[in-house]
Amino acid sequence: MSGNKIKFIFFIAVVVLLAAAGSFFRIDIRQLQMALSKFPVLAAGMIFVALYVSVTFFIWLSKDVFRITAALIFGPFLSTVFVFAAEIINAFILFNFSRILGRSFIKERLKGHLKNLDERLAQSNFAWLFIFRAVPLIPFRFMDLAAGLTKIPLRRYLIVAALGSVPRIFWLQYILSVAGKSLLTKPTATVDYLVLNKPALIFTLVYLVLVIAVLIKLRIKNS
Repeated sequence: MSGNKIKFIFFIAVVVLLAAAGSFFRIDIRQLQMALSKFPVLAAGMIFVALYVSVTFFIWLSKDVFRITAALIFGPFLSTVFVFAAEIINAFILFNFSRILGRSFIKERLKGHLKNLDERLAQSNFAWLFIFRAVPLIPFRFMDLAAGLTKIPLRRYLIVAALGSVPRIFWLQYILSVAGKSLLTKPTATVDYLVLNKPALIFTLVYLVLVIAVLIKLRIKNS
């Protein structure tokens, strides 16, 4: 068995284990909120970023807890800054994690159409990459891991990740700052909040319309 294959198997095993770990560990929002509230805002933000990066790497179902906690403590704007910082650090770590352990094996197996697809991904239109990052459908973590397996340069991906993450993170933190913990016990809380909060509803609609408009424009341009 080749070294690249061993590394790839190890990579897949780690990904599966980390995904499964989220089913066994729970983080209490109230305790996390109380702990961070003891510190000045800047110190609390730095501690939050460190915890977000370290804990969410090992417990994959904990991001919602951290995002809700940040929204409740820091509000929509500051929580966006701190979550953004943590997500960019995460992007760097996860991209390199998959690049080091999985890229060589994937590269060896690429032939024909798949190899051409890999080349196209490396030279993808910046706007397309931005949209994938900005649309709230694909989890950041899976995008970071998948990007590391492709030929996309790290610097290019981090620039796209930085630009595309801002609108998506702010939109979510804006909603969480009001809906907060109710989202964990009542999945329809976001809908209820948007119905009752006209500014939030308008902001959400504008955000989604802009994303759809850019997608349509790109589609027409490439057709």
